[in-house]
Amino acid sequence: MRHALALAEKGRGYVEPNPMVGAVVLDSTGHFVGEGWHQKFGGPHAEVFALAEAGERARGGTLVVTLEPCCHHGKTPPCTDAVLRAGIARVVAAMADPFPRVAGGGLAVLRAAGVEVSVGLCERDAVALNAPYLKLLRTGRPWVHAKWAMTLDGKLATRASDSVWISGEESRRRVHELRGRVDAVIVGRRTVAADDPLLTARPPGPRTPARVVVSASGELPERCRLRATARPDGPREVPLTDPETRGPVIVFTANPHRLAGWAADGAEVVGLRDAAMSLDAVLADLGQRRFTNVLIEGGAGLLGSALDARAADEFHVFVAPKVVGGAAAPSPVGGAGVARMADALALDRVTFEPSGADVYVHGFAPSRG
Repeated sequence: MRHALALAEKGRGYVEPNPMVGAVVLDSTGHFVGEGWHQKFGGPHAEVFALAEAGERARGGTLVVTLEPCCHHGKTPPCTDAVLRAGIARVVAAMADPFPRVAGGGLAVLRAAGVEVSVGLCERDAVALNAPYLKLLRTGRPWVHAKWAMTLDGKLATRASDSVWISGEESRRRVHELRGRVDAVIVGRRTVAADDPLLTARPPGPRTPARVVVSASGELPERCRLRATARPDGPREVPLTDPETRGPVIVFTANPHRLAGWAADGAEVVGLRDAAMSLDAVLADLGQRRFTNVLIEGGAGLLGSALDARAADEFHVFVAPKVVGGAAAPSPVGGAGVARMADALALDRVTFEPSGADVYVHGFAPSRG
């Protein structure tokens, strides 16, 4: 099962909004004869690859799979059909699939056909693996990654708002790798005005993230790189390594009339009725688009909103061995914050690893995944 989980991980960034799934086939004597994983959205599922590799050796054998086999016609035929045709005698699944069109139905089909079924082996690891998929099903909201880089004294920039570059080359490489695995990269108005970001993944990853701006006021620069590259088929005013990796630009605002120029230049302007422009309203819209993972990159106001609302699920923090000082130098996370240290968000499963000269801190909000 642990090998199947490792196989499933290979699908990260390629299969969403589907779950990552890995499968292993053992013959009737318990010997390894096949493996597979779900490789891309719309493609064959893990069981199909594993059973094809095993061939006739699967008959009378065991299928070890990280998620309940599907029993419905979607983009591919039911995996339960493939399992039964292969003559599998036993299925060991890490967890049931809560997707409404499955939800135990796949296991029921197999049991009804006389297949021995057991569920729950390494279940905790399987739940952690597919936490974004499970959250989207459960809440209609995507999994939220929060990322920032800061100095050793906790500053986002100098007192003169200079933030180029806090982190080193290796940390920036990791951030672009992360961007290439998510469905959207989200920033606030001030970040667009101060940094003029492109929000692309360079080099391209398995996904091309939408570039999302949250601006309640609708006050955004008349000229910036996001607006200049919003139209996929427009002029290439801003050169990139691979211009085709520019994702769409989506702007959430309470004042859409102020962004008619952005809309004319190819951006999708979404006017929210929520005058307070809550982050949850933005995430609800992105969830309806079946975005599974989104990355909040800043600035301090947007990250603060995410922390105040306890909306962030996973954290990626890069700490550079630099000290800038200055009472006026901004910190990475704004918002209201907490009044008592006892109420501070304490991360789970925190890891620390070198990232060039920086330290990469990675962790999860409690009970997330």
